[in-house]
Amino acid sequence: MHASPTISLHDALANAIGADRVSADPTIADAHAADWSDAPRCAPSLVILPRTPEEVARALAVLARYGQPVAVQGGLTGLAGAATPQAGEVALSLARLNAIEAFDTTGGTVTVQAGVVLEQLQTQVEAEGWFFPLDLGARGSCQLGGNAATNAGGNRVVRFGTMRERILGLEVALPDGTVLSMLNRVTKNTTGIDLKQLFIGSEGLLGVITRLVLKLEPKPAAAQTALCALGSFDAAARLLKALRMRLPGLSSFELMWDDFLAAACEVARLKSPFSTRYPIYALVETLGDADDDAQRALESALGDMLETGVIDDVVVAQSIEQAKQLWAARESVGELLAATRPHAAFDVGVPMDEMEHCVATLRARLRERFPEQRHLFFGHLGDGNLHVLSGPFAGEAALLEVEALVYEAVRDAGGCISAEHGIGVVKRAFIGLTRSEAELDLMRKIKSVIDPASILNGGRVIP
Repeated sequence: MHASPTISLHDALANAIGADRVSADPTIADAHAADWSDAPRCAPSLVILPRTPEEVARALAVLARYGQPVAVQGGLTGLAGAATPQAGEVALSLARLNAIEAFDTTGGTVTVQAGVVLEQLQTQVEAEGWFFPLDLGARGSCQLGGNAATNAGGNRVVRFGTMRERILGLEVALPDGTVLSMLNRVTKNTTGIDLKQLFIGSEGLLGVITRLVLKLEPKPAAAQTALCALGSFDAAARLLKALRMRLPGLSSFELMWDDFLAAACEVARLKSPFSTRYPIYALVETLGDADDDAQRALESALGDMLETGVIDDVVVAQSIEQAKQLWAARESVGELLAATRPHAAFDVGVPMDEMEHCVATLRARLRERFPEQRHLFFGHLGDGNLHVLSGPFAGEAALLEVEALVYEAVRDAGGCISAEHGIGVVKRAFIGLTRSEAELDLMRKIKSVIDPASILNGGRVIP
C-alpha cells in the first residue's frame, strides 16, 4: 500500500532521515545525472544523501511504500550505465557513508561503510603495515560498495583475485528496508548458503550494500616494475607462464598492443620508453621485499627471457618515479576515453588460448567496417580480461553495430561480454550472447522474489 498522496515523497523522506539528506536542487541533481558511461544523462527528481547505513534502510522503506524506483550510486565511475538514473527515478547516493568503522590490526581485517573511496582505504591501512590489493585507475573516486557491486578486478587479479576474494562479510539493505547483516570477520565460515555472494557483482539489483568487512594482506615493502617489448602475443603468453613459475610475487601483467601505447603516449604527453616500436608490450609488477634479492630475481628472469628471444627489449624501473612513468601510459585510459567520445569501450573476458585469434579477428573486422575510427587493445592478460576502445562514432546506430560485432566475436571465442565493469544498461541487450536463457530466467526469478516491485536499479542487467 502506498502512502497518502497528501504527503509528498520529499517530505516523507525528510521525516524519515532528515531534511538535509534529501535534495531537489537542480545543481545537485545534475551532478548525479550520469556515471562515466555514455548512457544518456538523466537528472533525478530527488537526490537522497544518507549519512549512515541505518538511514539507507529507512529511505528504502519509504521508497518501497511509495513504489518509487531508485538508481543506486557510488563514485559514479562505472562504464556500463548502471548508476545513471532513468526517467522517473530518484538517486540514492552513498557518498556520505565514508567511515572506516573498525580496523583489526592484528587479524588484518577492516570494516568500512560503502562510500569509502578505494584510495582512502589503501592509504589508511598502509599506515598500519597492511595492504588492500585491489587497485583501479579510478582509485581516487570509486567507492568500495560499488567495487563490490560490480566485483571489480583491476590490475592485480593475477595474484590477489577480484573484489569477491577480498570480502569476508557484507551488510545489505533490501528493497523493503530490511537490513541483512552478514558482517562475518573470519575466513572459514560454512554455516549454510553464503548469501553475500548474491549481492557481489549484482550491480544493485537485489539490495544496497551499506557495510563491508574486507580482508587485507601484509604490506609489501617494495614493488619492482618492468616494461617488456615483445614481438607477438605468443611471446607474451610464454613470458607470463615463465614469470608465474619463477616469481611468486608477480602481481600484475598488463598487456598493451602497440596502437594503444602510441595513443596513450600521445594523449598523456608521454615519451615512449623504447626508440623502436614493437607489436605488443607487457607491463610487469612484483610485490615483495625491499632488499636487492627481489630486484635481482626480476632482472634475472627477464634477462633469461631476453637471451632466449622471448623478449625483444626491456626497461626495468630503478626508482619509484621511473616505475610511475612506466605505469603512466597504462593508466591514461581516462584521458583516452575523453578524447575518443562518442566511443564504444569494451571490457570482455576471453580464454587465454583464444585471445590472439580473437584480437586478430576483431582488429580486422573493425578496420574493415570502421576504417576512420581508432581501435585500441589492452588488458589484464593474467586473468583473460581484454579491453577494447573504439571510436569516435557518429550516431547510436554505429555504436550498436560495433557492439554487436565485438560481442559476437567474444561469444565465438567462448568468452564473456563483461569481465569487470558489469552489464548496466549499456550491455543489457547483449547479455544473452554469453549467458543462457535458463540463467537469465533464474536471475529474473531471484529479482522478483527479493524486489517484486523493481524498486532497485530497474531496467539494468536483465533483459
